Amino acid sequence: MRPPKLYKKNILQITDLSKKEIYDLFEFTVKLKKALKLGKETHILKSKILAMIFEKSSTRTRVSFEVGMHQLGGNALFLSKNEIQLGRGETFADTAKVLSRYVDGIMIRTDAHNKVIEIANEATVPVINGLTDFEHPCQALADFFTMYERNNKLEKQKLVYIGDGNNVANSLLLGSAILGIHITIVSPKEYAPNNEVVQEAQTIAKSSGSIIVITSDIEPSIKDADYLYTDVWTSMGQEEESEKRKRDFANFKISSELMRKCPSHCKVMHCLPAHRGEEVDSDVLDSDSSIVLDQAENRLHLQKALLCALMK
Repeated sequence: MRPPKLYKKNILQITDLSKKEIYDLFEFTVKLKKALKLGKETHILKSKILAMIFEKSSTRTRVSFEVGMHQLGGNALFLSKNEIQLGRGETFADTAKVLSRYVDGIMIRTDAHNKVIEIANEATVPVINGLTDFEHPCQALADFFTMYERNNKLEKQKLVYIGDGNNVANSLLLGSAILGIHITIVSPKEYAPNNEVVQEAQTIAKSSGSIIVITSDIEPSIKDADYLYTDVWTSMGQEEESEKRKRDFANFKISSELMRKCPSHCKVMHCLPAHRGEEVDSDVLDSDSSIVLDQAENRLHLQKALLCALMK
C-alpha cells in the first residue's frame, strides 16, 4: 500500500490539509482498517520511532498512537512532561531539536497552541498536534471519517454541535468548511466559538458550499440534522469553572426527548470522555443512534494513515 502524499510536513491544525488530501487520507484509512480486520500486517513504518509528548492526560490519544505505531511496525515513546527535561525548564525549541536527532516524528498533546508551533518550527521531523486548547485536528479527522464511511458522502450533510465552542468545535468548524459539510454550532452566547475561527471558516465555506450557523437556539437547528455532536462542558484546565458551566449549559444537554425532535436517521457523536448525565444522557450514549465507539476506534485507523503519510 502506498500512503498518500501531503503538501505540508506537519499537521498542527486541520487547515494544514486540503479537501483532496483529507479524502486521500480517508481512502488510505479504509485500506488500513480493512487489512487490520483481515489480520494482514502493514509494517509500513518498520523501525520508525514516534516521540509522544504529553502535558495533558489522555486515554484515546495515547493508546491509539501507541497501538497504531506498533501495528505499522514501528515504536512509540511516551514522554510525560514530568519525566523529561521540559518539566525542569528546558525549552520546547531545544527539546524539538534534540528529539529530531533520535526519532522520526513527534506528536504533542498540550495546552497552549504556540507550544506546538514552537516544536514544529524547530523540529526537522514531522510534528502532529495531538490536542491543544485551540484545536484537536486528529479528533475531527476521525469524526469526519466516521461520517464518511457510513455513506461515502460528506457534502451537504448537516452536523449540529451542541455545547462549548472549544478546541473540538474549532476543528469541526474549519474541517466542515473545507469538506462542504453544513455545520451549526449551538451554545450559550458566552461560550460561542472563537470569532476569528468562525470568520476563517466562513471564508473557506465560500468555495466549498458549506453553510455555517452560530446560534444559541437548539430546536430549529436540529430538525434536519444528520448528526448531533457534543463534548464535555468543562475541559481540562477549566475545573474551577465547573459549577458555573453546569448552570450555564443546563439546557444544552442531548437527551432522549431532544433526540425525538430530530430526524429518525440522526446519529449521536461525542469525542469522549463523556460526563454522563451532563452534556448527554446515558440512554442516548448507549442507544442505537450513538456512533461514539466508532469515532473512538477510528482515531486508531485515521491516525495510522496520517502517520504513514507524514513519516514514510
